[in-house]
Amino acid sequence: MSFPVEETDRLLSTTRSVRRRLDLERPVPEELILDCIDLAEQAPTGGNQPSRRWLVIRDPKVKAQLADLYREAGGSWLSERASALDGSGDPRERAARSGGHLADHLHEVPALVLVTIYGEHDGSGRPGLFDSVLQAAWSFCLAARSRGLGTAWTTLHLGAADKVADLLEIPDRVTQVVLLPVAYTIGDDFLIVDRRPARDITWFDKWGRTLQSPVDGRSPLFADGAGVTVEVDIDAKAAGIWPIAADINLPARFSDEFQGAEWIDDEPAVGARFMGRNRRDDLGEWEITCTLVDYEPERVFAWHAGDVDSPAAQWRFEIEPLLGGTRLRFSMVLGPGPSGLTALIEAMPEKEAAIIANRQKGQAANMRRTIEGIRDLAETQTT
Repeated sequence: MSFPVEETDRLLSTTRSVRRRLDLERPVPEELILDCIDLAEQAPTGGNQPSRRWLVIRDPKVKAQLADLYREAGGSWLSERASALDGSGDPRERAARSGGHLADHLHEVPALVLVTIYGEHDGSGRPGLFDSVLQAAWSFCLAARSRGLGTAWTTLHLGAADKVADLLEIPDRVTQVVLLPVAYTIGDDFLIVDRRPARDITWFDKWGRTLQSPVDGRSPLFADGAGVTVEVDIDAKAAGIWPIAADINLPARFSDEFQGAEWIDDEPAVGARFMGRNRRDDLGEWEITCTLVDYEPERVFAWHAGDVDSPAAQWRFEIEPLLGGTRLRFSMVLGPGPSGLTALIEAMPEKEAAIIANRQKGQAANMRRTIEGIRDLAETQTT
């Protein structure tokens, strides 16, 4: 028997980390929390071992002490960051305000649910027994949402895990995994948030390989919009990365293919053009006019190679601020317009899939060297 997909999707897509809209005044019945735990315990567990343990903290004195440890472990920094970013327009302002609010009011939340498991990680980096906690903890969040309760996923307390264990009398060889503040929500109008679409963050068969059209298991062809995405985290601000990433000659320093470029139009803006020079052993040397199709200083620098409406390739740099750094994303999509690559495919149509795969491999290597070069330059300038 199938489930009502619309309701299931609404639950999955609107279960948010609720911080500022937790009702701090309305008590949460114990049985309601236990119902959520019963449902969460239906989640898979490694080796089918019943080793998860749930600690529900409601005593005001204990909550206050736990909240102090939370703030000691980093909550106070969140509050200070929220104050520093207030009114700045920084894209991280909203998240900082939310995190700071929870840190300031954690002791007032009606119930704090600490999810733990018997066992300790062996330090090997391999998934261990306690990794079975995560799916159960999220099932708890979903069950809570369906009952009008809000939760917030936080692991900040782990910075003071030993002190938390002493406070809560948690025995040795029990691992704390996640702390879930639980309360009724103020309002129920939680919306789907803006996330990258699946095709932007899903690789096919090998890391970083993208597809714009479904292939359902067959080898990608040119018409499928095969591409490559590479990413790197940089210990520098967007303002320091932008002039490097937006330098049209920079890839020539790191790539075997890009030979250099020069602006045709004076001012970089959407619609501005530059001439790129390239060389490959299998395709020879060529020049191609490129047109900016997206240009947002310190955020996006994107261009189409060849015909702007039917490009030979589509290129894009994106700069994304993170807590403590910045992520640089460099993506490329082949086609849909003609190029030296399509001429090669026309000459050897029986090898199209292999030609596409080889092109992706070569581009991935060049693009990886480029963004790592940008990272090194940006971090050197920062220091």
